[in-house]
Amino acid sequence: MKICFEAFVSISIFILISVPAFLNAQSGRQGNHCGVQKSSYRLSMDSGKVVYIKQCLSCHQADGRGVTNINPPLDGKVVTGDKKKLIEIVINGQVIHEEINGKTYQNTMPPNPNIIDQEIADVLTYIRNNFGNKASAVKLSEVKSARSKLK
Repeated sequence: MKICFEAFVSISIFILISVPAFLNAQSGRQGNHCGVQKSSYRLSMDSGKVVYIKQCLSCHQADGRGVTNINPPLDGKVVTGDKKKLIEIVINGQVIHEEINGKTYQNTMPPNPNIIDQEIADVLTYIRNNFGNKASAVKLSEVKSARSKLK
């Protein structure tokens, strides 16, 4: 019985010392999993996906293909090209109906004046790197600069 008690005490002391040290080592890490810190790019992509689901999915669909002749797909040069133009479209919306991949889409993109700059950067980074796209991330500074020029 003495051996069991000594083992119990040893295990208890180990737990009392180890758990706080482990928890302290994990504090301050945002978006971590199993103690691995996510990069700012990964955090932006994760946040962008949430914004996309909340703001964009109903028109552009889960797969980013949009709705034929109504809402355009989110793939190709339009999305991977000029970041300033994309930022402007998200903030002010878009009334013109451009031809994309041989089709003209009729629905007007509504303005999003209440979406914050970080959400714009995140959702555009997400869109520019999903749906078959591969493009550079959109930085918060780029959104702030574009927004200031729109005023």
